[in-house]
Amino acid sequence: MAAVPRRLLIPILAGVALVVLAGGAAGYVYFFSGLRTSPPALSFASPSPSAPAAASPSPAGTTTSGFAGVWQVASGSLAGYRVREQFVGQASTHDAVARTSSVTGQLTITQSESSYQLSGGTVTVQLSGLASIDSVAGYNVTNRDRIVQQSLGVNQFPNAVLKLQPVAIPNGADSGQTVTFPVTGDLTIHGVTKTVTATVQLRVVNGAPQLVATIQTNMTDFGVQPPSIGFTTVQPAVTIEAQLSFSR
Repeated sequence: MAAVPRRLLIPILAGVALVVLAGGAAGYVYFFSGLRTSPPALSFASPSPSAPAAASPSPAGTTTSGFAGVWQVASGSLAGYRVREQFVGQASTHDAVARTSSVTGQLTITQSESSYQLSGGTVTVQLSGLASIDSVAGYNVTNRDRIVQQSLGVNQFPNAVLKLQPVAIPNGADSGQTVTFPVTGDLTIHGVTKTVTATVQLRVVNGAPQLVATIQTNMTDFGVQPPSIGFTTVQPAVTIEAQLSFSR
């Protein structure tokens, strides 16, 4: 192969150097500029995209009895995930966060004298509705959503479904307190079902239950491989979040 003339070699090498520097600069902007933010975890204070922020809970000591019954997931409920992205070769990380209001399901609460029990329930999340809501300077985070949908195989497995197992509700919910307790359930994602434990906060507002739940799991347990996105790697650990309101 003929040698490249020196007068052409220098501009070529300079061009390659510029490309490498540009890639490095992009990585710097992505991970070290500080122009990247992730929303806090879902809570009772989190506003939903289609409904105003939840009303304030009843003051302690005010009865909110009558929340036993069959409840439907109400409009404005949210569910989503949080995963850790890491720039290749660097320790700096970023939380990628996506959420959707395409959530349906029901919850059954029974009462025996002064005690309440979560007798069962099902929550279904339409995965194609997940949209990234974190922010990274110089990067359109919604490009990530297409890759995530491919990894989840949403055309074949459009929904994530959580079936809750019965559990006693701690005392205090009927008097306006927020109670926290673990709830075991069967979570189906990507056609794979695993038993998981959700940390649930429950309160009663205007006679209706509201829940905030988090589940710590690993995407590889469900046959989902961490997606590869440009200069980043995605860690397999996943936090699943939900903020659910209910109506009869």
